Parts: sequence; structure tokens; C-alpha cells
Amino acid sequence: MDLAFVESPVQLLNVLEWAHAPAPDAVPAQPGPDAARGGRARGGEPTDAARGGEPTDAVRGGEPTVAARGGEPTVAARGGDLMVVVLSPTDPMSRGQLRRMAELARDEGITVRWQEARGGADAVVRTVRALGPELRRAERIVIGDPFSRYVQLLLTLVGTRRLTVVDDGTATMEFVAQLTRGERLVRWHRRGRRGPRELLLAPVSAAARRRLTPSGRREVELFTAMPVEEAPEGITVTANRFRWTRSRFGPPLLTRGADLVGTSLVETGVVDPEPYLEAVGSLARAHGATRYFAHRREGTDKLHRLAAATGLEIVRPDLPLELIARRGPVGRTVLSFPSTVVHTLPLALAGTGVTVAVCDIAPEWLRDTASPRAQGFLAGVTGTARHVHRLSAPA
Repeated sequence: MDLAFVESPVQLLNVLEWAHAPAPDAVPAQPGPDAARGGRARGGEPTDAARGGEPTDAVRGGEPTVAARGGEPTVAARGGDLMVVVLSPTDPMSRGQLRRMAELARDEGITVRWQEARGGADAVVRTVRALGPELRRAERIVIGDPFSRYVQLLLTLVGTRRLTVVDDGTATMEFVAQLTRGERLVRWHRRGRRGPRELLLAPVSAAARRRLTPSGRREVELFTAMPVEEAPEGITVTANRFRWTRSRFGPPLLTRGADLVGTSLVETGVVDPEPYLEAVGSLARAHGATRYFAHRREGTDKLHRLAAATGLEIVRPDLPLELIARRGPVGRTVLSFPSTVVHTLPLALAGTGVTVAVCDIAPEWLRDTASPRAQGFLAGVTGTARHVHRLSAPA
């Protein structure tokens, strides 16, 4: 049995994509443009959508899969049944999107188990006890957030030789970089201070990092839509081309205006709210944007202010944006600040005629308390994005 732990809607979407990717032994592995220089790439990965067409799907047993042609995707043989355990978060928006994603996963024949995993130390104990049989039987563990202390704890309780990490957004880029350099796992927007809780959980984090490092006894796969330029020796890097999303949704109806994608950089303490609100207004006026797709973590007060100041229609998506945009309707131009969608939307919307544009974050927008790594990380997210238009930060 393959056992997946997810804590966000995007993680569950990417587990679905992984489950429907071509089989690992589709064709012999060959280095390609999407391979990590330090790792090993799976052969037969699709070509880029640089020419505006659908990405070419992998060849399996001499025949192309049918996902890119609009048919049923070929489900990969992953060595057993897949159970997805949702370690439910507490915020209502994430819970709502996760429930919708769980419905889609069940429609695909995947077993989904909803676990109320928060609410104190007793909730952790109950979760570990409830998952005991599954943890012992699992042949492969699939995780979406290697920085999660909850997931790190669960990793110390399993002895499986196979481990897969699927995307949890741009944090994947930082995870690979830290694993390559042998550093402890710290989210990029944290300042790196180690409080009592961090010191208490340091042994758990260190043990999880060892589990996430490939060895002769352990296979580690990274399934990602992010650019991976360097990875530890022995990690298998598999490109996520959103085959399942493209086969199940769309193509979308395109509207004349533009859509703007929100970000939680204010909520995570990276960007000051005032310059962010001004930048959104400037982008909306310059590009004729009419809708603002809010990030699930964005605060209600901020969104009310934004709607009043800009006149944008605030949309609270009930699914990850890749599915919302593919389902449509969607603007001919999608505007975003540095975030995961500047990497994933060009793949999900390949061949539809939608242009994705990314606006840089100006250094003066950053809070004084922001991590010293913030500016460099955000610049890297923008600079490595392919098939997007670059926009300068509004003055």
C-alpha cells in the first residue's frame, strides 16, 4: 500500500497528479532539460509547452498515453493501492478546498481518510494510534510538505524504503537547496531563530532530514513542477506536467479582461500591506483586471480593503487555482506576484492561449522583520519561471 499525507489542497492535487503520471519504468531514464543535474531524471518526460501546444506525454510500452489528447489518463502502476490521509488544518478555507479535493480523489478510486489531526498533543497521539496499521503496512510514503513538523514526526515512525515528495508550492525549491547543502529544514520566510518549540523538535527534524536523504537502503523521489537545478545524488526527479488536470478540466472559456492572483505574502509577514494594496490597484488599472482570486490564507479585512480601493471582484476559489483556471472562465491574461502559480499555470493552461504574467516584488515593499533570504528567494521564483511575461514592480 502507498500512503500519502497531505495538509493542503495543492498537496492533494499533486498527489493525484503523481498517481496518474506514467509508470516509473515507462522508458529508460535519460537526462533531459527537466532533470536535476545532481539527481536522476525519469525518461520519457514531456517536452515544454514553449510553443503554445499541449505538452507531449510520456511513451509507455511504445504507445503514448492519452491524457494530453483529452482522453482518460493512464494510471501508473505504483506498487499497490493508494490511501491519502488528510491531516486536516484548522482554517476554514483550507478545510473547504480539501473536502472538495477529497471528493475528486474519491471519484478517481483513491481511498481518502480525513483525520482531525490538530487540537493539542492528545490529537497527535490519537492520530498516531489511528494510523498505526497503515504506517506498518505502507510500502511507500508520499508527503507534500517536508517542512511540516507533523509530517516529520510521522516519518520517524515508518521504516519504508520508498519515499516520494510532491510539491507544496515554491517551498519545494528551498527544500531541495537545503537538502543539497545538508542544512536543517527551515521555511524560507522564517528568520531562523530557534525558540523552545524548535529546540524541542530539533531531533525529530534531524531524523526526518535523514529519512529524506537517499541511501543504499532508501529510495527518494521528487515529483515537481518547480525548476530543480541541483539535487542530492540519488534523488529521482520526476516532472509534474498536470496531465490529470488537463485531461479532466477544460479547455476554458477565455474572457476579454485579466485576472489577478492574490498572495499571502502579507499574512506571512514578508510584505507590508500598504504597498501590496497599491501594487494590486496599479496592476488592475494597467491591465484591465476585473477579478482577484484570493489566496486561501488571505485575511478578510485585507480583502475588504482591497475590494473597496480597487473595485475588483474578490473570488474565493473552492479548489486550487490550477483547476479553477482550467475549468474557466478565465482571463486571457493572468497576473501574479512571485508564487507557485507562475510555474504551474503555464503547464495547466498549455495550449489555451492564456498569458501568465508575473510582477516582481520591490525591495522597499518588504517588512523590516522579513527574513534576510526573502528578496533573493522571491527573485529566484520569478527568474526561474518559464513561459511567463515579466512585469516590473509598480512604482
